[in-house]
Amino acid sequence: MTVQTPSYDRSRLIPGIVHIGLGNFHRAHMAVYLDDLFGLGLDHDWAILGAGVRAPDARMRDAMRAQDCLSTVIELDPSGRSARRIGSMIDFLPVEADNASLIAAMSRPEIRIVSLTVTEGGYFVDSTGQFDPAAPEIVADGANPSAPVTAFGAIVAALRARRAAGVVPFTVMSCDNLPGNGHVCAAAVVGTARLSDPELADWIKSNVAFPNGMVDRITPATGPRERAMAAEFGLGDDPVPVTCEPFRQWVLEDNFPAGRPALEKVGVTFTDAVHAFETMKIRILNGGHAIIAYPGGLKGIHFVHEAMADPLIPAFLDAIETREILPIVPPVPGQDLGGYKALILQRFSNPEVADTERRLCLDGSNRQPKFIVPSIRDVLGAGGKAEGLTLLSAMWCRYCFGTTEAGDVVEPNDPNWDMLQARAAEARTTPAAWIGMEAVYGDLVKDAGFVTRFGKALDFIWAHGVDEAMRRYIAVR
Repeated sequence: MTVQTPSYDRSRLIPGIVHIGLGNFHRAHMAVYLDDLFGLGLDHDWAILGAGVRAPDARMRDAMRAQDCLSTVIELDPSGRSARRIGSMIDFLPVEADNASLIAAMSRPEIRIVSLTVTEGGYFVDSTGQFDPAAPEIVADGANPSAPVTAFGAIVAALRARRAAGVVPFTVMSCDNLPGNGHVCAAAVVGTARLSDPELADWIKSNVAFPNGMVDRITPATGPRERAMAAEFGLGDDPVPVTCEPFRQWVLEDNFPAGRPALEKVGVTFTDAVHAFETMKIRILNGGHAIIAYPGGLKGIHFVHEAMADPLIPAFLDAIETREILPIVPPVPGQDLGGYKALILQRFSNPEVADTERRLCLDGSNRQPKFIVPSIRDVLGAGGKAEGLTLLSAMWCRYCFGTTEAGDVVEPNDPNWDMLQARAAEARTTPAAWIGMEAVYGDLVKDAGFVTRFGKALDFIWAHGVDEAMRRYIAVR
């Protein structure tokens, strides 16, 4: 089995990007696009310096530096697996409590982009969807801006240094799966700066670009199976290989005042309509993940492709997508929404990916308000009842009770698990207790019709089970 390796001379690469958050998604997405571009002989001054701001990032640094910062990426096509070594990252900065090395690197004039994958929950957003300056880590950065603990505090410190040295600011590019990720990232950076230096905050707001972008590629967590695959390709010494589906997509605003690599030459779409693309993806794909996650989790199904082979789950997914989600997704330039939905069902069914239901169920308290609740609001706003999405929300509540339908214990699967479990127990008799989670549902607890439908759905699941609940919804005409 052959492994594709970089066709370019990595010793001649020059860093142009600092990327914070070297998880699987980044290494199977942005790093791959740049590797493709470098392979065309283009833009070799845009190599990546990896970085992290949390203790576990140090372990990733050790692993990556031990293999010259090469990432193993294995594409899981049902017709056959393929492996490649990605060479677009040339170093991984030291992970330090005060982020001194990170700040120094971002202050260098040749660094023109700072990009991030710090997860959907990593932007310090409060229950209203706004940046939360009262978050303890942000407060700490405001009190001690020269030794920040967050990525945003480090970015502020580097921008301060660049302004003082007369160096143009870098572009800050979020690669996280968030609606308006550029706007969310800007709020975090500007908000952090405002705690210690309001004048600098105003300068950042006026002079630093935060392009919005939509990213997409399914990348399962790495475990023994993924390491065994790497070993099959002769790469058994790599402790952190990445597996991923063949499909990938990246849509970006072309807002890079300090310059950018020619990513359009390797399939990246630059458009002013990023919001339309991201709405399509977040509602149909990410929402779709949630729709199959919780019934599968309650039924004790392990793999996503097994859930898609279930007699009811794919029909439940298709029915909600068709009846409730597609009608509220605005038109997207050059995209057929029905075709996109069909592609999503196909991607979810890929047995080679072996993504897990537990991963899809993870962190619902952060994902539901981004991927499901906005669709519920839009359906209700259009005069609908969102019965399928409401049923899905009730399944999430039932899952957070902490047992499967077979009575097996669901291990904690959310940063707020204890709170969710207590709410789910209370909701058995008082369903409004679940909808009353303002950080998730906002003011939907005031919508009596929605609360009533949620309560009936939850009662039905407890009384008759998730299969019968799906069967009843699917049968509606």
